[in-house]
Amino acid sequence: MARLHLFDLDGTLLHGTTAPVEISRQLGLEAETVALDRAIGAGLIGPPEYAAQVYDLWAGLTEAHVTAAFQAAPWLTRIREVWAEIRSAGEYCAVVSLSPSFFVERLLEWGAHAAHGSRFPAVPFTEPVDPAGALSAAAKVTIADRLCAEFGVARADCVAYGDSSSDKDLFAVVPVSVAVNADGHLAGLATHSYTGRDLWDAYELVAGIS
Repeated sequence: MARLHLFDLDGTLLHGTTAPVEISRQLGLEAETVALDRAIGAGLIGPPEYAAQVYDLWAGLTEAHVTAAFQAAPWLTRIREVWAEIRSAGEYCAVVSLSPSFFVERLLEWGAHAAHGSRFPAVPFTEPVDPAGALSAAAKVTIADRLCAEFGVARADCVAYGDSSSDKDLFAVVPVSVAVNADGHLAGLATHSYTGRDLWDAYELVAGIS
């Protein structure tokens, strides 16, 4: 049976940062977004409040800002190589992230079969954000189940890669998981743990290749 590899984005594929921080850096609003990241990480606000507040920060956001943020972000190395290997093995790879859909979906060009993020209007914003479209930890499981149905696999065939509390629910329902540069929220939950800057090395823990 083919497997479905489910990748978190912030802190996992991106090293030590989040997509909203990288986007805000292009607008000179990095500090404000770091504060929001800390607030949601501490449970002081939820995903809907976070989405509404970053939307307000990004009133002047353009597609050029998003492109610059994507290109300058500190990605782990060999992401595309890992996804190409997964595809060549007849398996599936997807990104499921709480970050904005307009950023997450760019990873389809790198070889992901699917990429899901919190729903935001197109950039530049001419419509309001719907806070109900903000994803949560529980929503990651719902999306994973939907992807399983789409690709003809089961939860038992899934591998999850993540780094923080937003990945706890998903780690709890799949048989194999990899904590990537993870914080204490995933202690004792992951099948494997990886610290470093190369996704291939994390993938090797579950792939049985060299």
